[in-house]
Amino acid sequence: MKKILSALVLGSLLAALLLPVVSLAQEDIPQGCTMRHDLTGLTKVDCPGVNGFCAVESTVYDCGVCCMLNTLYTATNWFFYILIILSTILIIWGAFGILFAAGDPERMAKGRTTVIYALVGIAIALFAKVIPSIVRFMMGV
Repeated sequence: MKKILSALVLGSLLAALLLPVVSLAQEDIPQGCTMRHDLTGLTKVDCPGVNGFCAVESTVYDCGVCCMLNTLYTATNWFFYILIILSTILIIWGAFGILFAAGDPERMAKGRTTVIYALVGIAIALFAKVIPSIVRFMMGV
């Protein structure tokens, strides 16, 4: 009975993971992207838009560099927000661990370690906000 149940759960999980891939496989290839970030500061990229550069004046762009930078900004913003939320929760969790340790050095150390890992998470989240600037510098735009 356990093998059948575990096989059903595994099969359901696999189906749930593959369903978006199968449903999106019928989608047409996009001809452009929708700009969500203001990239008017680009200097060496010839894209359709205001003065030949990426901008939010039009809604769809065909420039690969503009679309790639827009996607990079969106992904790093999501990564930043998720890490900040998780780090805040972990700082509160670690602080409560230290607060309710009642003098137990092992529980104090565990709470302190949780807070330190949360601070490392915040540092990584801040680095995620710098990644698009690094990519723009490396590409020379």
